[in-house]
Amino acid sequence: MIAKIIVTIIYVAIVGYLGYLGYRNTKNAQDYLIGGRKIHPAVMALSYGAAFISTSAIIGFGGTAARFGMSLLWLTFFNIFLGIFVAFVFFGRRTRRMGLNLGAHTFPEFIGARYQSKFIQRFAACIIFFLMPVYAAAVMIGAATFIKSNLGIDYNTALFFFAAICALYVFFGGLKGVMYTDAFQGTLMFIGMLMFIITVYSRLGGFTAAHQKLTNMMNDPLVLDQIKSVKLPPGFNGWASMPELFSVNWWAVISSLVLGVGIGVLAQPQLVVRFMTVKSDREINRAVPIGGLFILFMTGVAFAAGALSNVFFFEKHQKIAEVFSGGADYVMGDFVGEIMPAWFLPVFLIVIVAAGMSTLSSQFHAIGTAFGRDMFNNENRSEKSSMLMSRTGMLVAIIITIILAYVLPSVWNGAIAISTGLFFGVCASCFLPLYVGAIYFRKMSKKAAVSGMLAGFGTSALWMLFIHTKESQVLGLCKALFGVDTLAPAASTLAFVDPIVIALTVSIIVTVVVGLLTKPDLDEEHLHKCFSGIVRS
Repeated sequence: MIAKIIVTIIYVAIVGYLGYLGYRNTKNAQDYLIGGRKIHPAVMALSYGAAFISTSAIIGFGGTAARFGMSLLWLTFFNIFLGIFVAFVFFGRRTRRMGLNLGAHTFPEFIGARYQSKFIQRFAACIIFFLMPVYAAAVMIGAATFIKSNLGIDYNTALFFFAAICALYVFFGGLKGVMYTDAFQGTLMFIGMLMFIITVYSRLGGFTAAHQKLTNMMNDPLVLDQIKSVKLPPGFNGWASMPELFSVNWWAVISSLVLGVGIGVLAQPQLVVRFMTVKSDREINRAVPIGGLFILFMTGVAFAAGALSNVFFFEKHQKIAEVFSGGADYVMGDFVGEIMPAWFLPVFLIVIVAAGMSTLSSQFHAIGTAFGRDMFNNENRSEKSSMLMSRTGMLVAIIITIILAYVLPSVWNGAIAISTGLFFGVCASCFLPLYVGAIYFRKMSKKAAVSGMLAGFGTSALWMLFIHTKESQVLGLCKALFGVDTLAPAASTLAFVDPIVIALTVSIIVTVVVGLLTKPDLDEEHLHKCFSGIVRS
């Protein structure tokens, strides 16, 4: 316990110092919002990765992998291919150049300026301000749960102090403070996860033996009985296999987790803004291998270890992971506590705290700037006043996030993964078509962008309220109006199809159709400014 407290104090001191550096080097709104556009590519890549990968991925999705198995590794592939390669190469350079041309400092400001639409800017800001706290709460739950398990601190106390420390360096340091601390925390996360996966495979007899044991578990009658007790969706074929095609289990894994998060990353506001922090396209290219390797070790390790935790717990306690821990969100905390040597626990505790703080800081920064810069933007307001508004919005968002972090664990089993997928899915449905149109299609009209955005949001909301049972059961409107949890036909799997599958499809179709039926409605001089320096595709 003493070692954990000492390591934690040292960590907090370093984070505090880096936050102070960010504060000292933040001289104006550009510094606060996008780091002065002079961030080193390695810092940007680590910050992007650390903002992307959080306790939501390590604790929440690691625990979800203990439930669903190695099939979740498809999300790792999507995270690297779409979240790093496609995002950096095909989105990053154009976003950086167009953001510079337009003088944009936030994602809502970027798309609003591109389409010359205050409505788009404010609507996007409202989505960020009101819905991102759900995702932030997922991150906070994961960190507080792990701290509670490993330090023996009350959950509510862990939650409060974790949020307070994170809020302080974002509040004062702006994006520079966030990115300095992200890079430091990303380095800690990489080292910690490398040590973790080496230990896991070593304790389970090596790579081949561990995976063979995981496969063989499906032949044990006791395992099969426990699988029934945790009520896994139909179609589960074992932790080492893909679920049955188009089964309820398949839809839960592929649509809600793999597609929801894997595609949604392309339109995450707190990640897109990272592209605007570097000074040239060269820096973005240099960041690709660093970002890809980081994501591989973060998600790949968490998902593989989560699935393999079943082998460890069954050999030691004759219980599968979810049964032993009492829920998916608690598996990774218990697994690390039992499989790792005592000296490593303080290190991994800091890894988890770092993962949570790095993502939360980016989320709070995005929420605050959405409030101060985009929802209540005023060209006549001074930079000092604008920064004060952003900080006010950030404080409000932190309070909302803490409240949600108290409530959600009692509502959903696996609340971390569900909340994350929900926000990623809404962002993809609302923003991805108009974002692609903004940077690639010069003649795309404002009407098409607005129509697609509203169609994506409306379809997401309706599907969550009346069809997808994960949300509709909790929200209760369907039950109140129609007396059932979902309007999906009982014999179909529609109730398990994630909103992103339907909403993103609708958003794309509406955007394309309205784009074809309407004439370009943006000034040619403005479009020339937007695409200046960008090679037309």
